[in-house]
Amino acid sequence: MRTKSNNSRGDLRPEYDFDYSKAIRGKYSKRLLQEGANVVVLEPDIAKAFGDSAAVNEALRSLLDLSRSTQRLTKRSATRKNKTGHR
Repeated sequence: MRTKSNNSRGDLRPEYDFDYSKAIRGKYSKRLLQEGANVVVLEPDIAKAFGDSAAVNEALRSLLDLSRSTQRLTKRSATRKNKTGHR
């Protein structure tokens, strides 16, 4: 019959035991930002509105498409005014 180990974490092997008291929060964050990682931190109210990163990406793509179509409309109307106004 096997005896219970004194390990409070159950049957974890010793190599998986990690001392979180020595961990450093955000240890690699500066390096990620310097290397150009595309990490964006959302405000809590914005993050609550989206379920996951796919939803955020979809919303941003929609905004970009709308912005591009609006720019085309604005450019066309501006050119028409210039052509007709200088006759």
